[in-house]
Amino acid sequence: MAGWVSFQSFYDRPAYEATVEISIYLDPAYRGMGLGREVLQTSLERASAIGLRNIVGFIFAHNEPSMALFRKAGFEQWGYLPLVATLDGMERSVVIMGKKINSPTP
Repeated sequence: MAGWVSFQSFYDRPAYEATVEISIYLDPAYRGMGLGREVLQTSLERASAIGLRNIVGFIFAHNEPSMALFRKAGFEQWGYLPLVATLDGMERSVVIMGKKINSPTP
């Protein structure tokens, strides 16, 4: 498997129905080929087409390639969760990256 992408409910309440969490995984053999950029761009286009307004990504703070990918796509840091996860026996922090799309006009 080369990878996958998913949208998930951000928070299971009606007030948040226009906000989703995006998750992207690429097999290490397929990284560095521009596929992450293509997957993220296609996901943003589809999200816009179905009327979503906000997309958030939860990224390990030490994962600079993923952070750079999301920043290049216009995501900004919306939050920081210090040392909330244990990965490979190490405590890790998580950065919440967010992007507004389809913002309603006043």
